[in-house]
Amino acid sequence: MDKKIDTKVLQSRRRRKLVKIGLAIVVATAVLLGILMMLEKSIDARSVTLGTVDVGDIETTVSATGSVVPAYEEIINSPITTSLLGVYAIAGDSVKAGTPLLELDLESEQSNYDKMVDSKRVSEQELAQLQLQSQSAISELSLQIAVKEMEVSGKKIDVMNERRLDSLGSGTGDRVRLAETALQTAQLELSRLREQLENERLRCSAAEKVRQLQVSSIDKDLTIMHNTLQRGKITAPHDGVLTFIVNEIGSQISAGQKVAVVSNLSSFKIIGEIAEGSSERMSIGARVLIRIGKVELEGMVTNITPQSKSGIVQFIVNPDDPRNPRLRSGARVELYISYGFCDSVVRLPMGQYYKGAGTYDLYVEESPNHLVRKQVRLGEGNRKYVEVISGLNPGDKVAIGDMSQYEKYSSLKIK
Repeated sequence: MDKKIDTKVLQSRRRRKLVKIGLAIVVATAVLLGILMMLEKSIDARSVTLGTVDVGDIETTVSATGSVVPAYEEIINSPITTSLLGVYAIAGDSVKAGTPLLELDLESEQSNYDKMVDSKRVSEQELAQLQLQSQSAISELSLQIAVKEMEVSGKKIDVMNERRLDSLGSGTGDRVRLAETALQTAQLELSRLREQLENERLRCSAAEKVRQLQVSSIDKDLTIMHNTLQRGKITAPHDGVLTFIVNEIGSQISAGQKVAVVSNLSSFKIIGEIAEGSSERMSIGARVLIRIGKVELEGMVTNITPQSKSGIVQFIVNPDDPRNPRLRSGARVELYISYGFCDSVVRLPMGQYYKGAGTYDLYVEESPNHLVRKQVRLGEGNRKYVEVISGLNPGDKVAIGDMSQYEKYSSLKIK
């Protein structure tokens, strides 16, 4: 027979059941609140920068960095391997053309130069002696030819006399033949002397040319050595500022080593650096926006290094105003190189969100003070605008600041 359950037991069971239901409701509420917190977070309006999508033109640019350097500077290299004897200026000094900067040890070079001068004098004396000998030999042969010509003339007269006597019956045929033979012999000897004279002239001319080439070669070496000695006296090549100079007296200096740099700090250029992958968008003649702090200047690309180094390509930008007071040697600048133009495109103001053409998840204002994350495809841009390919329409307001800390939330509420 069934026994009736006590009322207290029933109440106790009912209380435990209610407690379980309450706990379940609390847990469900907590989970729901957690999900809501993940789906939407409140942020301060002061931490949000909104940009409005519109339609307009975009001059596409690629960004780079650069440093300001003097437009003209001259690097002075040591012409010889030597040692440093004296320093007469320090980096930062303003110098005039011809101002002494360094003293190099030129004693060895000066000794070699003096020896070369003596060698040239010896060669010049040998050339003069050779010319004198040649002239004497040619004069001797010329005299022999003159004597032989007189002898031939006499032999001709002898032949004529013997023939005349033979025709009168006073001579003989043998005497005529002897006179003719003597004439032919004298003529052959004259011909040999003339040929010998011509050969002697050619030989003397060739020998003199060899000597003259030796003297000329020594003279060229002397000119080079003289110029080396002159360059060894290190002076400022032009007016300017000494931006570098070696200053360790007694140190060894190698031939070709940089010992000083004199710069003209009245005008400047910019040496830029850009990633190799972006360098294809750049060309000589491209216009460049130069940003120095908050100041913006204009310029043009004038040279591009054909090879990259460690994935970086260097190029030179000449500012339109190279004497602008904001240009200071060594200053770092931002460069924006123009490479294309798009007109009447949907565009979004540039911001920290942009890392290059591609797909982005941006926060778009769906209603006042309410942002929703939306996938957007962006194209090329410049320092002011980015082309919108899809995902946004003119009039949309988009958070263009750094929103990376909120990327796990699908929506945001602006307080």
